Amino acid sequence: MRSYLYVPGNRPSMLATALSRGADALIVDLEDAVPPGEKSAARDAVAGWLRTLPEGSPVYVRINEGKDGLADASAVAGPALRGLCVAKAGTVDQLAGITAELDRAGAPATVELVPLLETAQAILSAPALAAAPRVRRLQIGEADLAAELGVTLGADERELIYVRSAVVLASASAGIEPPAAAVTTDFRDLDRLRRTTAALKRLGFRGRACIHPAQIPVVNDVFTPAPAQLAAARDLIERFEAAGGGVCLDARGRMVDLAVVREARRTLRDG
Repeated sequence: MRSYLYVPGNRPSMLATALSRGADALIVDLEDAVPPGEKSAARDAVAGWLRTLPEGSPVYVRINEGKDGLADASAVAGPALRGLCVAKAGTVDQLAGITAELDRAGAPATVELVPLLETAQAILSAPALAAAPRVRRLQIGEADLAAELGVTLGADERELIYVRSAVVLASASAGIEPPAAAVTTDFRDLDRLRRTTAALKRLGFRGRACIHPAQIPVVNDVFTPAPAQLAAARDLIERFEAAGGGVCLDARGRMVDLAVVREARRTLRDG
């Protein structure tokens, strides 16, 4: 998946049209976007909306912390749910409690957990969180994390390179999907969105969360290989297979080994 659109769980009118906005998936927010006094009603509304959707819909729900999060997980578990984004994820025990709640609610084994790493503790625990049951992908909550670290991002955002690379590394080590990049709140600056998204792709991220539909086409474009890239990947794989799976030369005469072919196959999957 390339793009994930956040939608407030307490806005039924937005939920009604969210799946038609062009994002590959939705993240329905029961946490920060919902005022405390509306959380219970939003939970019920989202659970009811999910029951109207077909099985395996591309919908994630961002749940709250603690007991509220367990109640959220139980309420929204069902065939239509793709996964839960776990706000303020920090420990494997926390994820185990949510997994147990999903099991009690009869959630299919296909329901994923996406820990949102929003604290220093979570970043340092990323390898363990990535290896926890049901976890398929990690995501960084960069606004909260930067506030805790006292980090102010510059134009090239180099201040978070270590954190971002650590999460990419933890994901690869655990054999789960590459992480999705965090949102950028300035949804009007699409040039900056394209530039930072391309940089995140180079770091190993695949996909990005969006807070506004205007961001979706840019994110989708960055994470969609161009026709020329797809053609080059197919040609490289054909040359490699013709060589019997050994070292060969690409169209420019450069040596190609299995590692290069692995990236070419990923390009075809992304296309």
